[in-house]
Amino acid sequence: MYVRYFKRFCDLTLTLILLMILSWLFLLIWLCYLITLSFPVIFKQDRIGRNGAPFRLFKFRTLEASDLSAEQGKFWLGNLLRNSSLDELPQLINVLKGEMSLVGPRPLLVEYLPLFSEHQRKRHHVRPGITGWAQVNGRTSISWEKKFEYDLYYVENISWQLDVKILFRTVTLLLSMKKDSSLEEEKFMGNA
Repeated sequence: MYVRYFKRFCDLTLTLILLMILSWLFLLIWLCYLITLSFPVIFKQDRIGRNGAPFRLFKFRTLEASDLSAEQGKFWLGNLLRNSSLDELPQLINVLKGEMSLVGPRPLLVEYLPLFSEHQRKRHHVRPGITGWAQVNGRTSISWEKKFEYDLYYVENISWQLDVKILFRTVTLLLSMKKDSSLEEEKFMGNA
């Protein structure tokens, strides 16, 4: 009942509230890009959505150019945005569009789709999330195998209690301002 009817309602309600509360922050970040003439402001990338359908994910751009290495191309505001996860804010638009949920398995790159086992594909039975069970249990510091284990646990045990738990743990992690290491994460190469 929660998954079919109430989860989407909660996503829409919380997202609209967050957009109203954080609109000043969106504007401030946007102005930082405009003042320094750093364009584009938004980074767009195709990711895997619900039922394996691709969608365009939005983030604030944190690298200078896609053809540079992660270290060479860091945007001057990039570290702050990544460490605070503020670069993820535009994904609230993805939630409004119905492509994402606030909580769910993180959407992965489209190029990974043929590499998943049948069991791993079950993570696509739900909308991907801005945060998820794997993110609050290690994020990039855990193996791909462990991430999939957490993602599948979420898919099989989805409930409003678990979503609330993940959201609270996410807020705690955001406030800790831990260094983001997602740029150093190894690519998923499929099952060995």
